[in-house]
Amino acid sequence: MSPTPPKLILASSSPRRQQLLREAGIPFTAAAAEIDETPRNGEEAQAYALRIAQEKAASVARRFPRDMVLAADTIVVVDGEILGKPRDQQDAARMLRLLSGRTHYVFTAVSLAVPGRGVETRTCTTQVDFRELKEGEIQEYIAGGEPMDKAGAYAIQGDAARWVTRLEGEHSNVVGLPLTLVAQMLRVSGFPQS
Repeated sequence: MSPTPPKLILASSSPRRQQLLREAGIPFTAAAAEIDETPRNGEEAQAYALRIAQEKAASVARRFPRDMVLAADTIVVVDGEILGKPRDQQDAARMLRLLSGRTHYVFTAVSLAVPGRGVETRTCTTQVDFRELKEGEIQEYIAGGEPMDKAGAYAIQGDAARWVTRLEGEHSNVVGLPLTLVAQMLRVSGFPQS
């Protein structure tokens, strides 16, 4: 009797990441990673995202040693500042004012833990330009609740899409998971895809 092929475990409770994988037809089970996501003193933005993705993958892989574990961490960066999920409405407004009329970068680190092969981590960066935002638009957007659990305080797949004047790179990366990169990593690892 041949061994059961490994399943894919998504180390995330993010509904956006889960939806992206479902839409791509990639079968998975979700299991949230329990790690401390606090940036270290002086940690560069990309180094932070790489570390968090690797720690998420390793944490969940310890619980599912026979399965492949996919983890990701997405950050929004403007002027070298990491914009994570806003702490509150004031923080969301601060972030959106910072992004108004500017170019920013969405950086995602993707880690894949494969049994017997360790953890591979790759990255994807997308450049996003926003038009100038009026204060009333910012307040209305925040009142709708959409920015509160999103890096950079916005959802490109939601109402914030109307603010984007230019996008260079992968759209799904800005949503939270670069599907082209994920599919490539899974293919190389031997994970069966439809």
